[in-house]
Amino acid sequence: MRSLRLLIAKEFRELMASRAYWLLLLLIGPLVGQAFITAVNLYAEASGRGGQPAALAQGLSPLDGILVPTFGAYDIAVTLLFPFVAIRLISAEKESGALKLMLQSPPGMLSMLTAKGLTLLAGWLIAWLPGLIALALWTAYGGSLYAPELANLLLGHLLRVMLSSGVAVAAASIATGAASAAIATLAFTVGTWALDFVAAGRGGLLQRLAAYTPTAALRTFEQGQLRLSIVIVSLLIGVTGFAIAGVWLPTRRDLRARLTGSFAVLVIFGLVAWTGSLARASWDLSENRRNSFAPAEEAALRHIRQPLHVTIYLAAEDPRLMDLDRSILSKLQRILPRVDIDYTAQGRTGLFSGATDHYGEVWYELDGRKVMSRSTTEPIVLDTLFKLAEIQPPQQSEGNAFSGHAVAADPTGAWLVFYLLWPLGIALLWWRKFRYSN
Repeated sequence: MRSLRLLIAKEFRELMASRAYWLLLLLIGPLVGQAFITAVNLYAEASGRGGQPAALAQGLSPLDGILVPTFGAYDIAVTLLFPFVAIRLISAEKESGALKLMLQSPPGMLSMLTAKGLTLLAGWLIAWLPGLIALALWTAYGGSLYAPELANLLLGHLLRVMLSSGVAVAAASIATGAASAAIATLAFTVGTWALDFVAAGRGGLLQRLAAYTPTAALRTFEQGQLRLSIVIVSLLIGVTGFAIAGVWLPTRRDLRARLTGSFAVLVIFGLVAWTGSLARASWDLSENRRNSFAPAEEAALRHIRQPLHVTIYLAAEDPRLMDLDRSILSKLQRILPRVDIDYTAQGRTGLFSGATDHYGEVWYELDGRKVMSRSTTEPIVLDTLFKLAEIQPPQQSEGNAFSGHAVAADPTGAWLVFYLLWPLGIALLWWRKFRYSN
């Protein structure tokens, strides 16, 4: 334990000596500030700033209006800036020869990688300070925060940076230089974007894989959902990256041993990740219960025990498919024991869908009975399912009792904090650090 503490202290000193990390801190303040100020202004306009009546006050949610756009700046930072910080912790030791000395020290590879992982996590939590300041300013303006959905969103961003750290560390361990590692990390990110785009509305294994890309996984948390499968798989991807680094960093291993070890790690990861992806537990932590039906409707739907098969003749870019996925199918998957979805349209638009005879139809099959509906609105689809399952629908549907939070406030003082005080403070700390270290 003492050796691990010493390693963490050493890695933290290396992190504080990294100009890439200080550049991240310098830029993250204005990035968060721009996102926060824009979000507050838009939220105030929707809330009726200047004495105007609030437009659709019931739909004003701080999660959508403030939290997601503000912390969206961290998604940009973890994609474009943070990988360079993680790569430097590995590549600098490889280039200087310090890695060979580290590998000969008593703590061992596991302790060294654990120290690097904890240091990167601590560095990222420090970078969260502008976001926490934004939350404090929002409450000072009179805005409200719902603790469960805020904690869920922060968990999503934490898993996002753990995944990114694993990929960057693995790339730095395999590549011969920092530039090659950065290109490999960026290629991984672009590849997940491509997978997310191609798999939209396709169904099957491709769409199941796309659900665990960094963008798609974070989107789930931004919607107020907590899915156990996404937590497990995201953690596994990050841990696998560090495990692959442990295979490639020892300098005495030849290429064949490294490739064999990497293959074994990926096989183990695939098996464990597949098992984890089968976990169906999920929770709706949003304040407005956007991911849930009304309580009475959910109670009635839980009487359905047979698998529900849904066949959809809608193209990937059809707005009706997006409404159906978000408003109906995702909620059903949280409640019913099994929901199988078959996306039959092949094209991304209805013009080239390959299913012109049946385009627009949605077929529901349950226990040998089938029914077709062209509607994607929640009340009609639920009524169709109740009739198909031969279940008495609830007499009175209880709506989500969420009145919205209208806050017509100006972002007073935010520009001073994020555009002046934060960059000035980081610049002074940077100057002090490197002045006394040289």
